[in-house]
Amino acid sequence: MRIYVSVDMEGVTGLVDADDVQPGGRDYERGRAMMAEDVNAAVRGALAAGATGVLVNDAHGPMRNLLPEALHPAARLVRGRPKRLGMLEGLTGEYDAALCVGYHARAGALGVLSHSFMGHEIEDMWLDGRPVGEIGLAHATAAALGVPVVALTGDDAACAEMTEWDPSVETVPVKYAHDRFAAELRPEAEAREAIAEAVTRALTPSPARPAPPAAEATLTVRWQSASVAATLLGIPGVTAEDARTVRATGPLPALYRQFGVWMRVAASLTNQPPYC
Repeated sequence: MRIYVSVDMEGVTGLVDADDVQPGGRDYERGRAMMAEDVNAAVRGALAAGATGVLVNDAHGPMRNLLPEALHPAARLVRGRPKRLGMLEGLTGEYDAALCVGYHARAGALGVLSHSFMGHEIEDMWLDGRPVGEIGLAHATAAALGVPVVALTGDDAACAEMTEWDPSVETVPVKYAHDRFAAELRPEAEAREAIAEAVTRALTPSPARPAPPAAEATLTVRWQSASVAATLLGIPGVTAEDARTVRATGPLPALYRQFGVWMRVAASLTNQPPYC
């Protein structure tokens, strides 16, 4: 049984502020260590369920947060960027299940460090008319590859978002949001034990493959900047809903990959700190 792990940072045990998750932040180095421990708990849970291989993708920011020497020796690591599939780099239909570790709620939700991919530059997103953020888009893309997402860890808002998207996914709240930069934290040992146990449950017995997705999906994104939306209209297949909202239709995961291009265009046009 081969397991894929996409690990973000905002939903990691103990982390609540931009200084915890951004390179150069006063608590970033501690945040990196906490991130590794959450991942290692998930890896232990997967191994206990019989996993024979685990691939971990560092999916946060510069994607160089996890230190290889801090990672469980049974796991392989995808590190650095650019990545054609971003937060899902390396995921293929050869994997039996995917785990989302350290994820956060979408833009507009009252969750710890909530946003959708680009701080507040992305105001809203929809997939086939359904509100979506990093959680739902990762789930839908993995399903299109034939891989079920079976477990997610993060704050209670992220867990609720995943449950709304797919109630069959095991969720582990490692903290409870009081506001966007404040939370009640589960003790570290308790949170890591809960992660390992949930992953083992989610993988026992081996999860079933998801149903084949629709041939095409429509992704709609409302940007803070009309300049971003106007520039994206130069990409074939991208159309405007209004001055700040664009959409495109196509098969997943190709649509997910195209969205990565949209974000690189947006980053070239804006200079917004991610959590202002």
